[in-house]
Amino acid sequence: MKNQLLYSAACAVFLMQAAAAQEFPNRAIHIVTGDAGGAVDFTARVIAQGAASSLGQPVIVDNRGGGGGTIAITTVAKAAPDGYTVLAYSSAVWLVPLLKDNAPWDPLKDFYPLTLADKSPGVLVVHPSVPAKTVKELIALAKAKPGQLNYASVGSGSQPHLAAELFKSMAHVSMVHVPYKGTAPGINDLIGGQVQLMFSIAGVAAPHIKSGRLRALGVTSLQPSALFPGLPTVAASGLPGYESIQMFGLYLPAATPARIAERLNRDVVQALNRPEAKEKLLASGLEVVANSPQQFTAVIKTDMATMGKVIKDAGIRAD
Repeated sequence: MKNQLLYSAACAVFLMQAAAAQEFPNRAIHIVTGDAGGAVDFTARVIAQGAASSLGQPVIVDNRGGGGGTIAITTVAKAAPDGYTVLAYSSAVWLVPLLKDNAPWDPLKDFYPLTLADKSPGVLVVHPSVPAKTVKELIALAKAKPGQLNYASVGSGSQPHLAAELFKSMAHVSMVHVPYKGTAPGINDLIGGQVQLMFSIAGVAAPHIKSGRLRALGVTSLQPSALFPGLPTVAASGLPGYESIQMFGLYLPAATPARIAERLNRDVVQALNRPEAKEKLLASGLEVVANSPQQFTAVIKTDMATMGKVIKDAGIRAD
């Protein structure tokens, strides 16, 4: 009997140790993203640096560029749902399936939204020759000259393109889309006066606004942005309810257990809310959000409904 009790006790200790060994996390976590150097890559590296200590394991940023984001996104969609593979990506995760037929993932079925890490409001900028000093004046000008104002974007289906199409839809104006292959050629042609306006990424437009080469009319977030002190929102200066922002989030494979997702969310949110992390991100044109999986899911569903209608009505397809 005594031997049986000792054996049972030994088994219990072994099982407890085995369970402890399997506690999450017990090895390195990989944050998969696209090309190195962009906003989402920078966000991922700030998170990795801040979360590694609280998780007690290395957090490695794994760049999987190419395929227009397809490689990174599908890698995580097909990964084991154990919390060790996390996707860091933009709103392309849920917008691409609205812009392309037969996208190889479903944003709501294949992913567990972890947190909306940060966001970057756009800014509506015009060439100084445009006789509009406010959003209201730009709308009036576009209505007076239908089809005569050209706006630049960084490609069909890009965030700047969708921002402009939402503006057109809400303001009931007609403007001509001029797509460019990248930010630099579009902003350069805007500075040169070949196009009249653009819904630009905040960090790209800021130096040209300061130099006077471009005029800012409003930020595209619902609330004023610390990135542009004193600049009104588009919504508050002529187009109530307007919002179009770049969003960067973290996602897990859909079947990831809730306890693992909750642990990761806690550590990632903590990492993003460190004062030094907020300062680094804001200096790069990014405002920390760091919300819950439930809140992030609601953001995705709302944006899919709003932009889905804009995309359908305008007949937009991705390049």
